[in-house]
Amino acid sequence: MYDFRKCVLGVAPTRRDMFTKSRVDEIYVRTKRLAEQNDVVFKGLEGLTEKGLLIENSDVEKAVDYFRENKIDALFVPHANFGQEEAVAKLCGALGKPVLIWGPRDDAPLGLTDQFEDRLYDVQCGLFATGKALQAYDVPFSYIENCWIDSPVLDEGFASFIRTACAVKAFKNMRVAQLSVRPWQFLSVRYNESEILEKFGIEVVPIESSEIIRNAKKIMEGPKDPVLQKISEWEQKVDLAAMDRDELFKMAAVLIALKDIAESHGCIVMAGECWTMLQSAFGVMACFIWGALTDEGIPVTCEADVLGAVGAGILYGVSRNDSAPFFADITVRHPENDNAELLWHCGPFPASLAKENTDPKMLTGKGHWEIKGGDVTLLRIGCKKGEYMMFTDEVRGTDGPKTNGNYLWVEVDDWPKWERKFVEGPYIHHISGVHGRYKKELIEATKFMGDIISDSVI
Repeated sequence: MYDFRKCVLGVAPTRRDMFTKSRVDEIYVRTKRLAEQNDVVFKGLEGLTEKGLLIENSDVEKAVDYFRENKIDALFVPHANFGQEEAVAKLCGALGKPVLIWGPRDDAPLGLTDQFEDRLYDVQCGLFATGKALQAYDVPFSYIENCWIDSPVLDEGFASFIRTACAVKAFKNMRVAQLSVRPWQFLSVRYNESEILEKFGIEVVPIESSEIIRNAKKIMEGPKDPVLQKISEWEQKVDLAAMDRDELFKMAAVLIALKDIAESHGCIVMAGECWTMLQSAFGVMACFIWGALTDEGIPVTCEADVLGAVGAGILYGVSRNDSAPFFADITVRHPENDNAELLWHCGPFPASLAKENTDPKMLTGKGHWEIKGGDVTLLRIGCKKGEYMMFTDEVRGTDGPKTNGNYLWVEVDDWPKWERKFVEGPYIHHISGVHGRYKKELIEATKFMGDIISDSVI
């Protein structure tokens, strides 16, 4: 199963050779601590170059080979002094990974001296040079402001960049299983399969309904223990008393079959036809199955919404598995709060998101529970005439009337602006959400995603 949390970070501290002083030792100690705190796999240049530093252009080739061998997901280039901007730009350009630059603040100048060697590090000056060099080489990058080496600004900026890198990694590795075809009425979920492959490298694997049905029947006719174990796991989270045991058995078998299909095709997200396929074949609904698969690390979207599935995968990445995403319709304005809206679907939200002190139930194969509130980040990818945009914003859970299915009332700053944004497009009524505040990281991620425009309510 794809690990949305894992991040392998290449670290290449840089120094200018004409500066005798360098803070490389302090930087390595601090960076390794940051990597450990953020559950990041650390890969530095120690033992490969002089003091593990990027100094000469001749260091670039061996650094590129080393980082490629270790399959890094992102690159951190802290400046140990002024730095060597040409080597940095060449290294970053060759790797094509999300880049973060930073350098510690200098102490106060030493005063009047005729010894150039008595200069300090000139880190901030070097950051300006590196930024310009990266732009000249057309390399997108993030940066953390020049701050003290023990500043919380560095802690916060580093953690934020890792989330950005994980969102980009999920996007770049996106392989979507399209389960059967979209319902014919849903024109809104149409997409250009060739275009998203050419622009972003996103692969869509069409899975015929016959393959799904065949694999599910094989599970149903095989050993019963894995299927019964799955039902037992569901019973720990959801009230299943209203469900027929034979229906539950079929649903669990379908879930196991779909997990096997995702693994065999190397897919990390799914977009499924949920209206007729499973009902016709087995007399079961898809809703709860979609949510249960999402809870197990394979986001699934309804109505074969491929771009929606891509968005759900990005949210799993930016949250680093801290919370499962959910996939909703934007449906009804709040009857009393003009800035609140109902996010709803007929029953596919992950059970792990159920609001505390509620009694989540499954009825007719659908989940019935309100999910917890708090801070939520929403995301939708849309396209018009080949121009791709990624909308993201942060909302807050709020109280509202109870309803069936899965739902969450959310409040925004100015709902009329939201409504206009979605009516005028290029977005649709589907949106993916995840608990937490990640708008900043997602906007930053679009720098590294290619030909996609960041968008939000303004």
